Amino acid sequence: MSLAGSDLQVQVSELVFDSAETLYHWAEENQIEESVVFQALAQARGYPYLESVSDKLPSAHFVKRYPIALARSKCVMGFETAGDGLPIALGSYESLAQLDVIARYLGRRLEPFFAPAAQIRSAINAAYEKRGSQTADTIESLDPSEVLAALSQSQQREDLLDSSGRSPVIRLVNSILFDAAQNRASDIHIQPYEDVLQVRFRIDGVLFDQFKVPKASQEEVLSRIKVIGEMNIAEKRLPQDGRASVQVGDRSIDLRIASLPTSFGERIVIRLLDKSARLYTLEELGMPPRILERFRKLIHLEHGLILVTGPTGGGKSTTLYAGLQEINSSHSNVVTLEDPIEYQLPGISQTQVSEKKGLTFAGGLRSVLRQDPDIIMVGEIRDRETAEMAIQSALTGHMVFSTLHTNDASSAINRLLDLGIEPYLAASSLVGVLAQRLVRRICPHCKREAHESRGEVMRMIAADSYPVDPTQEGTGVPYVGKGCKLCRGTGYQGRIGLFELLKVDENVQSLIQTRANAAQVRNAARAGGMKLLREDGMEKIIAGQTTVAEVVRVSMEDDSGE
Repeated sequence: MSLAGSDLQVQVSELVFDSAETLYHWAEENQIEESVVFQALAQARGYPYLESVSDKLPSAHFVKRYPIALARSKCVMGFETAGDGLPIALGSYESLAQLDVIARYLGRRLEPFFAPAAQIRSAINAAYEKRGSQTADTIESLDPSEVLAALSQSQQREDLLDSSGRSPVIRLVNSILFDAAQNRASDIHIQPYEDVLQVRFRIDGVLFDQFKVPKASQEEVLSRIKVIGEMNIAEKRLPQDGRASVQVGDRSIDLRIASLPTSFGERIVIRLLDKSARLYTLEELGMPPRILERFRKLIHLEHGLILVTGPTGGGKSTTLYAGLQEINSSHSNVVTLEDPIEYQLPGISQTQVSEKKGLTFAGGLRSVLRQDPDIIMVGEIRDRETAEMAIQSALTGHMVFSTLHTNDASSAINRLLDLGIEPYLAASSLVGVLAQRLVRRICPHCKREAHESRGEVMRMIAADSYPVDPTQEGTGVPYVGKGCKLCRGTGYQGRIGLFELLKVDENVQSLIQTRANAAQVRNAARAGGMKLLREDGMEKIIAGQTTVAEVVRVSMEDDSGE
């Protein structure tokens, strides 16, 4: 039998439920959805019912006083109000019985209302994620004598928002990881010195000193990080690698942990990979329209090898993912070999390379070829065997994407030849090389004109024979960031790519077969329309996206032709 409308309200108001299970069992027997029950329960008890709480501001008092573990288990969340009472959302039947306890805990009069449990859980995660950093307070209260007993405690996945009831060293490490995630850090450097343990964050490609931990607590902190990464805490003389996953509200972050012995103790670097971070499209990467058009044509070819080059952390994987998203379709079989898998791509088979388990890029590529792929992405070409397999795959009708570590696009060809690839094979398989760098964007909140930098721009244009008059695009006046709270006083917020696309045409193919050097290949590519990294940087300076200092920092040595 199904109940609805006024009948349901009467039933809910007249029945007395001794527990949540009784209510849920009754609702299930009568085929009533949980949301419908809560609406009727709200009317029966005289409480409002809201379909959404997304427009409400979380209460700072609630977040500060009420532990996240209790908020989640009771499915309750407090919100700001102009009055004396504290509006509190209830997402479960158990919440009703806890109202008096919550009121005493918070020291406020409550104004309850019902809302969908999913809405409340989302509000809890968002509110506790935005609360201020607790790392400085944790460091000040750190007592080495309290942390030794806690080192054996480990969970498969730590929730960084829930630090209540943890030992100081666990709270400290969780706080460091939490702050890194909040500040969009890509890496955490934990470096021991003679008298202190220094914690640094790499944000937008630049390292910043963040915290200092007392030297007396160094071993406990390092051991805790190694426990999280399932590393051997007794081994301190050899480098180790570990990995783990942590949770920051709704965000899942993978950690890649590497230790290295130094004279003052083990140095640890943690790479943060936010698995919930959204993927970028090619348009969002910052490619100039001409390069974007050419790159699109290359990735839609039926077969060939496309390389993306640049330093570690230069955005190569992001570019490859953006390209794969664009060409991925139900008519293509796309397979990747990655180390690590940074993003999950729907409709694509992704394989994690593990040299410890015997699965290398070259070995994995052999197996992939037996899966009848149309498009293959190889995370990195590191050796001759992988290079040969990638080229053979491209020559046998597959589209292959991969990365190399070289300074510019033309140097990638020499790198392939240095690995032992025959020139005729490289010339026949390679269709394009995209070199890229990441420069920091000017902070939009404190952006201002920098007339004093105009002379530098003009000198760079003259020195590079740059073909564009800066007065014809943008304002012709460079910009800088003054520095504000939102950009940590740096004047920069976020990053954008500089790109250099070498299309392998007949002239370049001829040079590859004669083993021409990088400068000769570069000159031929420029004659064919290639724009250098420095030139793309100049356009972004003129457009007010980055600064002269940033472009010089990433491109000065790359385009020298040496």
